[in-house]
Amino acid sequence: MTLKSRRRGAALEDAILEAAWDVLIDNGYPGFTYDAVAARAGTSRPVLSRRWPQRDDLVVAAIAAYRRRHRVDVPDTGSLREDALGLLRALNADRIQMVTVAGVQLMGFFRGAGTSMNDLRASLIGPDEPQPFEVLVARAVARGELPDVPRSAVVVNMPFDLLRHDLIMTMRVIPDEKLVAIVDEAWLPLLTR
Repeated sequence: MTLKSRRRGAALEDAILEAAWDVLIDNGYPGFTYDAVAARAGTSRPVLSRRWPQRDDLVVAAIAAYRRRHRVDVPDTGSLREDALGLLRALNADRIQMVTVAGVQLMGFFRGAGTSMNDLRASLIGPDEPQPFEVLVARAVARGELPDVPRSAVVVNMPFDLLRHDLIMTMRVIPDEKLVAIVDEAWLPLLTR
């Protein structure tokens, strides 16, 4: 007779956070309970509440774990335009589920916690972590592709902001021609003027 080994440490935490994400997707915030997550993860409620004393702590941890599992690498092709399009395409394909969850399933969380999507984003991204489009622009300046002049964060991060806006407003993947227009018709002209 073989005994099933118990998960511990990182393996258990990974299973819980994946189960928590699935419960959030399936049930939304109102159905996001310790009991539902514990049942999906095959563990007990006390195991969850020891690690995450508040339900909202577990919500944020599940979102952070999803973000880590679906990290989007910043391309480095040697061309600012190609890097920007590659990054937008990757974000477009990968972030739709997260945007949908944040936009629809978390309204109760934001109301109850007195926070917003911006607060959640700030808690997931470290204050010193450079934004992907800031990295792209810095590389382009270092290559001599762009002049080394001051640029506002509004201009530098515009492609991501426009993509996020369209994802939230449509709740679906954005057509590629729109991504090309963001880069070619809006962003690059602003960066080079």
